[in-house]
Amino acid sequence: MGCVVAAPPSQVRIWFDSDLEPAFSSIAVHGPDGATVGDGHGRVNPSDPKLLEVDVPRLARGTYRVAWSVVARDGHRSSGDYEFTVR
Repeated sequence: MGCVVAAPPSQVRIWFDSDLEPAFSSIAVHGPDGATVGDGHGRVNPSDPKLLEVDVPRLARGTYRVAWSVVARDGHRSSGDYEFTVR
């Protein structure tokens, strides 16, 4: 189980230790019902190639899953997911 936050975030951000390939990197947040929240347009931050981020609308109480997949500039692929709960 992930962390519990008192206030809903406006963005979900993950930093990596190497630069990411924007064309092959994605992030999405899924709500308690499993549907993607927001517009699903996750991106590598243009000012920080190690930062993967996605904007989310105001989230209601519940547990959310963040799913990500990246390719580093050296070709290394990685993916994962984690949960967080909004109280």
